[in-house]
Amino acid sequence: MILYVNGCPRDGSRTDRLARKLLNKLGDYEEVNLENEHLIPMDGERLEYRTRLIDQNNYSDPIFDYAKQFAAADTIVIAAPFWDLSFPAELKVYIENIYVTGIVSKYGADGRPEGLCKAKNLYYVTTAGGPYDGRYSYDYVQDLAKNYFGIDQTILIKAEMLDIFGNDPEKILAECMECYHLV
Repeated sequence: MILYVNGCPRDGSRTDRLARKLLNKLGDYEEVNLENEHLIPMDGERLEYRTRLIDQNNYSDPIFDYAKQFAAADTIVIAAPFWDLSFPAELKVYIENIYVTGIVSKYGADGRPEGLCKAKNLYYVTTAGGPYDGRYSYDYVQDLAKNYFGIDQTILIKAEMLDIFGNDPEKILAECMECYHLV
């Protein structure tokens, strides 16, 4: 199963358009549109509740559904625009909700995390109005994928400089799609 984590809150999002070109190449997918999911950030009460269930080895509660879906995916596509030097907050809230010990990772005998996710590939798709700096978006997701989820292969697909005066954003997107063999 291909999982599409859509972190693009704007209608007509350029990031979503780019991601859907990739998804057309990959095949059928399940979509989690973060704008529509209304996920709740982890606060003290939710963390305590979730921890209690994990300690009981009880993963039947709906609080674990997103983590189960993420862990079961064969391929994951995350699309998130580069906003204010990172990605939209909904993606961080999603990550908080899926990071469940016993579903997406476990801790080995040496205390280090070991990934439990089935996916072999994670694609991170983004667009930026100016120059793109992945340190606060892709690099973070890549580190989580490799060191916590057990997903070794991460691929960045990006289009940048879209809002710079004089640039043609549609031309840049088209060139990006061609560069990544999405057309």
